[in-house]
Amino acid sequence: MKYIKHIAIVLALISFSSCNKGDDKLAMSSDSTDTTKNVSIENKVEELLNKMTLEEKIGQMNQYNGFWDLTGPAPSEGVAAKKYEHLRKGYVGSMLNVRGVEDVMKVQKIAVEETRLGIPLIIGFDVIHGYETLSPIPLAESASWDLKAIERSAEVAAEEAAAAGINWTFAPMVDISRDARWGRVMEGAGEDPFLGSKIAVARINGFQGDDLSDPKTIAACAKHFAGYGFSESGRDYNTVDVGTSTLYNTIFPPFEASTKAGVRTFMNSFNELNGVPATGNKFLQRDILKEKWKFDGFVVSDWGSIAEMIAHGHAKDGKQAAEMAANAGSDMDMESYMYVEELAALVKEGKVDEKLITDAARRILRVKFELGLFDDPYKYCDIDREKATLGKQEIHDAVLDMAQKSVVLLKNENSLLPLKKENQKIAVIGALANDKTSPLGSWRIAAKDETAVSVLEGLKQYNGNQITYAKGADLSTGENTFARELTINTTDKSEFAKAKSVAKNADVVIMVLGEHGFQSGEGRSRTEIGLPGVQQELLEEIYAVNKNIVLVLNNGRPLALPWADENIPAIVEAWHLGTQSGNAIARVLYGDYNPSGKLPMSFPRNVGQLPLYYNYKSTGRPNEPSPGEVFWSHYMDESNTPLYPFGHGLSYSKFVYSDLAINANDADKYITVTFNLKNESKVKGKEVAQLYIQDLFASITRPVKELKGFELVELEAGEQKRIEIKLTKDELGFYDNQGNFIVESGDFKVFVGGSSKTILEDKFNLQWDISQ
Repeated sequence: MKYIKHIAIVLALISFSSCNKGDDKLAMSSDSTDTTKNVSIENKVEELLNKMTLEEKIGQMNQYNGFWDLTGPAPSEGVAAKKYEHLRKGYVGSMLNVRGVEDVMKVQKIAVEETRLGIPLIIGFDVIHGYETLSPIPLAESASWDLKAIERSAEVAAEEAAAAGINWTFAPMVDISRDARWGRVMEGAGEDPFLGSKIAVARINGFQGDDLSDPKTIAACAKHFAGYGFSESGRDYNTVDVGTSTLYNTIFPPFEASTKAGVRTFMNSFNELNGVPATGNKFLQRDILKEKWKFDGFVVSDWGSIAEMIAHGHAKDGKQAAEMAANAGSDMDMESYMYVEELAALVKEGKVDEKLITDAARRILRVKFELGLFDDPYKYCDIDREKATLGKQEIHDAVLDMAQKSVVLLKNENSLLPLKKENQKIAVIGALANDKTSPLGSWRIAAKDETAVSVLEGLKQYNGNQITYAKGADLSTGENTFARELTINTTDKSEFAKAKSVAKNADVVIMVLGEHGFQSGEGRSRTEIGLPGVQQELLEEIYAVNKNIVLVLNNGRPLALPWADENIPAIVEAWHLGTQSGNAIARVLYGDYNPSGKLPMSFPRNVGQLPLYYNYKSTGRPNEPSPGEVFWSHYMDESNTPLYPFGHGLSYSKFVYSDLAINANDADKYITVTFNLKNESKVKGKEVAQLYIQDLFASITRPVKELKGFELVELEAGEQKRIEIKLTKDELGFYDNQGNFIVESGDFKVFVGGSSKTILEDKFNLQWDISQ
């Protein structure tokens, strides 16, 4: 669908000689088109800024949620009427949660055709793991360790969202977190900053592509800056209190990698850091992000977080909150109304320098130009493209590929898996097995309920076995539709008997248990992270009548499963895998896809171990010195070790590591680590070969292990490859407590294997120092 009339209105910014309302539209004559093509974006931005009033610049810094039924008349009273008035005056720079070509077109037409300057809106939306067709939740995708697949997943999500009028996503979340109680671990890449940085870049590249003006791409947003994943007790929105070393070496790296990858926006976080809420934190936003890292995109607040500085006890009222946020470097206000209501007065009073307002508007306009919105404000509003793109087969194929790569085989005693394809009686038990909504997971605003392929549906596509289903028990007894909160079933076991009867006569029992998709995500922290409700009792009672159980887990966080690990022969971590969930799980269970996933977060034995992570620091008393000794760092009632370590994941193939060698001859450039990887099985498979280091003695103590390289290797049956991984200064160094990156000479250990519980080990001595 073409909108030539509107394109002509906004193609260029070279004729700004008049200041009256009639002449200030972004108009041009046709003979100036060629000239405009050669004008840089920066020049265009500056020309436009020179024509804007203070209020119009502030308007670019104001973001509103969708505020009225766009199929009805314009609002005439209340908050909606005020937002509508602001939109028509050019006092709104962005809107979120307006989606679908028809609705986006209507708000964009107001911004472009009814305001003085006709500046288009940037339309934001939470495209977290897909738009209408969903890939696995981000934590599950991270379990693939497949950067190309993750990039492709973000690419198809961007294409579908862009076809529906969206041009900006509030993703990826790049927060590192070590606490499975925090519900938002489902939205990130896990506990490791090296892996998290690689995945952040892959997602940004997928969303933004090579050309942000391509109508199949959308602007990405690195969030939440910074420290949100370290909320105390794993409780969402809680206080964060971390040391400088943790901040620079664990929290910052994925954000810095995002800036280097060209991410166009950042979102600040709800938490405070060193007593200052992130939204009003100059150290984070101006000193680090904009000055040290040279970020030239813009920063958006999280929902209402400017006003929330009052509740933090940092600002006494909305006016002071606006002053603090603007001075600290928060460029756009998401839904707190503080900027549009307070900033103009603050500038006139000298409390906020107008140069800061101009800089914020400049950053926002720059991204709009990069998106091509000034060339065609309706480029994302093509109804024909929307119809042709949403749910197309190519997108379903991509999310199926991503889903099967995200599955992690945690345990497989006696090669119970893969299942035989014929002459088996298979009992499928669990409410989640027949659920078509829960597998969609959290953060799936545009997806329709009941659109996921259930596990039961996926299994029934294999018709060689006799499949019998029994629910066993409901996971929940009700749902608050608005909040998407569940009432968990903790008492009703009335269908246990039927499930036991079905299981008793089966050759294999597949139990699909875990969390509902709405039990993880924002605001969904948990103090107990075992199987919710009566599911653990159901598992134990089924085990009493048939021990031949495959436990398929649906969950958005690591779970504590000590009983299952001790008793159940086969355990499959299948997360919330999105639209193609059941097909992906069935393909893995039947062996049509050989599982290759590895855990991006450690699984605890007990919730009391949290926070838990592989890259911990050694203490002065790290190991039990003698039998019966109690004065060392340990628990009296539980092991220190995880149930399943970071990087763990089995395969139907058998991979053997050998012949580790380290070449330090080029130590002034890099260290070369090589080793053999062999598939000693009759099944073709993929292995994520992982390399870890330990800097044994450093000016700032280093972790006992740090992931510094990995390679996804596919091997035919019996095939062997020599794997080579180079360690440069980037992998061998670290940040000191002033934020300086340094590399120190000395002794290092290298570890290689299929998880952080590595197999091969060697040492080398580094003979050079670098600081920058």
